[in-house]
Amino acid sequence: MNVISLVRSYLTRSLKPFEFKNEYNETLKYGSCESLGLYVHIPFCTQICSFCPYCKELYDREKADRYIDALIKEIRLVGKKGMKKKVTSLYFGGGTPALTADRIDEIISVIREYFVITDGIGAELHPENVTPEILGTLKSAGVTKISIGIQSFGDKFLSVLGRKRFDREKMSEVLKSFDFETVSMDFIFALPNQTFEDLKSDIELAFSSGANHIAIYPFIDFTFTKSPIKAMDNKSKRELLDRITLYCQKRGYRRDSIWTFSNSATAKYSSMTRENFLGFGCSAATLLKKQFKINTFNVEEYIKRIESGKLPTSLTLRFTLRQRMVYWLFWTAYSTKVDRRDFEKFFGVPLEEYYGEEIELAKKLGLITEDNGVYEMTLKGAFYYHYIENYYTLAYIDKMWGIMRKEAFPEGMVLK
Repeated sequence: MNVISLVRSYLTRSLKPFEFKNEYNETLKYGSCESLGLYVHIPFCTQICSFCPYCKELYDREKADRYIDALIKEIRLVGKKGMKKKVTSLYFGGGTPALTADRIDEIISVIREYFVITDGIGAELHPENVTPEILGTLKSAGVTKISIGIQSFGDKFLSVLGRKRFDREKMSEVLKSFDFETVSMDFIFALPNQTFEDLKSDIELAFSSGANHIAIYPFIDFTFTKSPIKAMDNKSKRELLDRITLYCQKRGYRRDSIWTFSNSATAKYSSMTRENFLGFGCSAATLLKKQFKINTFNVEEYIKRIESGKLPTSLTLRFTLRQRMVYWLFWTAYSTKVDRRDFEKFFGVPLEEYYGEEIELAKKLGLITEDNGVYEMTLKGAFYYHYIENYYTLAYIDKMWGIMRKEAFPEGMVLK
């Protein structure tokens, strides 16, 4: 039994694994969900990066149009007529959503028939997408936040990642012409021979180039990707993560999750830290109070399923109460903070009643501090969260995505 299995078994007080079945609800009961978010997946790219684990394929205009047509039908299948549900946010991820920028407005218009978006709309871009035409199209469609997948400004790391060089100064000039609420830039850390000075340079170049928010994600060596990159050892990774965090805090940058910092109190970009969410498109996941479901990764099978009038769900997990609590705590902690009041509001029971001993142990080990019912990670706690997340990713997500990339609708899956 691996580390993540031991942790899961202890926290859920059960040896029962996560069991995904080839089934789904024809009607998704999200009406009573609070803090509900929306996610739309666009799986097309002009280049397939070897390090990227997400569902994607090479862009083809005809196929992309058929996909968008099916996506709109899926939204209508899930949406409830006559009821406009308030949602916190809408995020477009991929892939490269900007490749279909001319149809983003159409997708958003359909979503607005069923949902009221209260906290903005975000979209991911490749640096090559940062043009006046594309940004203007996204802005007109209602996009308020953008996230640019920089990965690194350094030529040596772009080469390692198989990414092309881009004109940073030109990108910066274009960004100055548009007033987005959030301009986030993504970077990868823990690459071979990467130093603190390399990352510090990336951070400062990002903020000087028009970003008000940055995300620094660790490189994870998924078994199904073809990346030749060797993962950094844990000791070096912890030192790098600690130095990045301390540097950002010293500079006055606000930390709003394990990997993200901003130089503005209003800038934020995260499609993950939500209590419930609906996912549309290939590989998109949906998380509700009692279930987690994930759509097929196969674009053609996705289109076929939608055209038959059925949801493209590939697998569904029905939570036990303890499993849902662990899932809630894990992803809420991604923000580096857990408020006991939020837990009690969501589950109707006190957090300490279920996890009081674990909280006290975490305090004694120096993993968290407490202030008025809010538990916040220390530097040590943030590293061990990363450590657990890395195990979780390789033990669960790697296995799930690896299977689903090969089978459109697997018979089932057990994650122990």
